Amino acid sequence: MPTHKAQGVTPSEKYLNILCEKSFLSLWSYPGVFRDQRVRGNGDGKELCDMIVVFDEHILIFSDKHCSFPASGKMELDWRRWYKRAIQSSADQAWGAERWLREHPDRVYLDRACTQQFPLPIPSNESAKYHMIVVANGSEDRCKAKFGGTGSLMLNSSLGQQGNADELSSMPFMVGDLDHSRTFVHVLTESTLNVLLQTLDTISDFVSYLERKENLIRSKTIVVVPGEEDLLAYYLMHMNENGKHDFVFGGKYGGVFLEEGVWKDFCNRPERKEQLRQDNVSYIWDDLIERFSHHALNATQYYSSHVELSDTEIGLRFMASEPRLARRMIVRGFIDLYTDTPDGMRRNRYFKSLTDNGPFYVFLSLPQPDFTSYEQYREGRFSLLKACCMVVKYKFPEALDIVGIAFHPVRPNVGSSEDLLYLDARVWSDELNREAARLHQDLGIFASATTYNIHEQEYPDPAAAKIVGMRRPPKVGRNERCPCGSGKKYKKCHGRLGLANATKPSAPADC
Repeated sequence: MPTHKAQGVTPSEKYLNILCEKSFLSLWSYPGVFRDQRVRGNGDGKELCDMIVVFDEHILIFSDKHCSFPASGKMELDWRRWYKRAIQSSADQAWGAERWLREHPDRVYLDRACTQQFPLPIPSNESAKYHMIVVANGSEDRCKAKFGGTGSLMLNSSLGQQGNADELSSMPFMVGDLDHSRTFVHVLTESTLNVLLQTLDTISDFVSYLERKENLIRSKTIVVVPGEEDLLAYYLMHMNENGKHDFVFGGKYGGVFLEEGVWKDFCNRPERKEQLRQDNVSYIWDDLIERFSHHALNATQYYSSHVELSDTEIGLRFMASEPRLARRMIVRGFIDLYTDTPDGMRRNRYFKSLTDNGPFYVFLSLPQPDFTSYEQYREGRFSLLKACCMVVKYKFPEALDIVGIAFHPVRPNVGSSEDLLYLDARVWSDELNREAARLHQDLGIFASATTYNIHEQEYPDPAAAKIVGMRRPPKVGRNERCPCGSGKKYKKCHGRLGLANATKPSAPADC
């Protein structure tokens, strides 16, 4: 059955939904879900939260409120009143949603009448990782009038450390740890929400920032930051010993204070601008996930008779777990299959994910022969994709998860179609291994593979990129069809996108 989702009620809730679906994608983002607290089946459910994102073990709970800032003329009194309505009330809602999910994970619904159950499994209490995000709108104009700057709230980790609730609401336009004994709450405003979700626009990148920020705020180091965006910029410019973005200060300090303007300086760096330009191609990966998700949510999959939403979600979850840099590298590894596979030729490629315990990806580009019907072509393509995935398991016994993607290469004025297959390679037998060996030999799948090493920098040096001829997205005319397969002109699709160095190798193979 199709999955019917809400879109938000207020303008801020609708915008939150747009941001979340762009960053976390539609299959995992659900606005306005409800808890079943009806009496003997009568009445309506109660709203659980404004937005919930469930992705593997991660649960993001958003509470969004717009409260007009009081104007009594007494700043501390106005702040205290606004704080209780916009921040404390939202935090209470988020904690209440967490408590309900922990106690009644099977009583969460998409509609107020509680007839359509939440479509994804809620992680168990042992594995669940909750992230609370309060979006408190309405204070930025008063904050700008008093302090100037961007209007974002100052962050002071010393507030609330002693469990003093009055202390938290006593400092105008400053927030801290709302309750050290409960799940940490990230307090954002309308502008900082926009900055975070448009900058950290994958679930992996966003959650990594939240977790490291929480560790920082709840550490023994006192941290004072002019605004969330400055903290984000510092995070993006520093790496820990494991090559991950982190809050690294180069010594042991009792307190750290960041000056205002770090975010502005970061955005003006040539390397940051080049990163955004290079990342353009990575959004083809997002669009591919969204096309599969659209059909899964609307029950319009080609093989709908034997494909459930939960089955499709597993493979798509692996794809969506890739951070932005990895998506850029993966797309560059298969974009030529999408655009340059001649008629009458089959092209295969596999790619090992760079993420820890990540899957193998298998790509199959197969044009439709003139002598076959569309139904025969789709059945044959899906069977060949399955064979390719089996051969990858045969060649790499250590592979546990294999995600296969097959597609018809893009042709002028013609769209594309895709197949998705997830192979749980933990379930493997000697019989399957012999079958994979036969397919490898008889069909020549990856029989003469060529291995490539891809060298990519998260923040490329624009000057160095020109000197060494760094690979760039394929040149496409503005009025030509976009190579992503959307059917739109390039200028109205990926051509409209504007958006510490990390160097990692990868090893795709082509046959």
